[in-house]
Amino acid sequence: MFKTTLLSRSSRLLVAVIVLALTSFLWTSCNQKPESNTVEPNSGQPVLNKDNPDIQKVMKIQDKHTKALMKIQDVIGTATGLTEDGRPAILVLTKTDIKASALAQGKASPIPDILENIPVEILVTGEIVHFKDTPSLEKTTAVSHTAKQTPPIKLGTSGGWRYDLANGYCCSGTLGALITDGTYQYILSNWHVLYSDIVSGGNNRVAQAGDPVNQPGMVDISCNAANSQDVATLLDPSIGGSLYNYTAANVDAGIAKVIPGMVDPSGSILEIGTISSKTVAASLRQAVKKSGRTTGLTTSSVSGLNATISVSYENECAGATAFTKTYTGQIVLKNRKSSFLGAGDSGSLMVENVSTNPRAIGLLYAGSSTTAIANPINDVLNFYSSKLGKTVSMVGK
Repeated sequence: MFKTTLLSRSSRLLVAVIVLALTSFLWTSCNQKPESNTVEPNSGQPVLNKDNPDIQKVMKIQDKHTKALMKIQDVIGTATGLTEDGRPAILVLTKTDIKASALAQGKASPIPDILENIPVEILVTGEIVHFKDTPSLEKTTAVSHTAKQTPPIKLGTSGGWRYDLANGYCCSGTLGALITDGTYQYILSNWHVLYSDIVSGGNNRVAQAGDPVNQPGMVDISCNAANSQDVATLLDPSIGGSLYNYTAANVDAGIAKVIPGMVDPSGSILEIGTISSKTVAASLRQAVKKSGRTTGLTTSSVSGLNATISVSYENECAGATAFTKTYTGQIVLKNRKSSFLGAGDSGSLMVENVSTNPRAIGLLYAGSSTTAIANPINDVLNFYSSKLGKTVSMVGK
């Protein structure tokens, strides 16, 4: 019998290296409205994305010095962000407050204040983990993101691989959005939500083509798949799962082909509604929102670009560490008191914070109690366009 106290695979997948300020995520849930992470856009300010010359200059210097910075004890990453007064800066992630510790011992800070005339900000962080499943409860919202829906279902809901249980536990995450290749529609989530069982181990099976994706996910139905419904099926893992070969893809994404009649063909997301078929690149201070299994509809803002992270993956639910994957060019978001993203929200789509048909920005998959991480959505769509041999786009208006 599988334990009803559920263990999150995401809580066991630790991000070893990240390029921006992240702190360790404490798996918490709350029954009150979360503190807002949103920074209101300032009119007249330039768009601080990767096309901005000032941001490009900092990213170049950041990349140049990252290797050396990472050799410093307790430094776990770097990124391009902003100082408190809004100047482009290099952000250095640390597990502990190494500057305060050094000064208390009468030593100089191990991190320079400036690198090639670019200000350097130290951000104290802890371990970064994937946000797949958790024992935490869903927050109180007007709309349940964990309940079994009447088909066709809306996304931003609890879901995952129907057989995602092993070693006395079950795992799942969020079915985030709908994409299309012009012929078929696919549910978009994370690789570690849909495809990451790669050994027969604790459940005598691995994720394979044709396996069902269920809603709600196993963690919300007491690990009993009979209490859920099948809404999609896995593709060949080499196509549907972006990390199947562990090294080639720069995204943690997974897709599953929709079972006819089971998913709202408009791609509507709980508490967001329909989205745009167009996408938009991330920029610093950009206001965003997401709809996910654990924390529901929440808002935040982009705090870093060009992030590099190294993530350890398990071989099945509550399994052994199988390999480590390093990502580059990731998006970093504010996650104050875990109010934007929590364990179980893996697979959520991040969109711009506008009321009507928002454009997709990124696919969320990891973070901490202060920071969340997303793949740029265009990287995800380009990956599947290559795999499927067709142009893949968001389903939207």
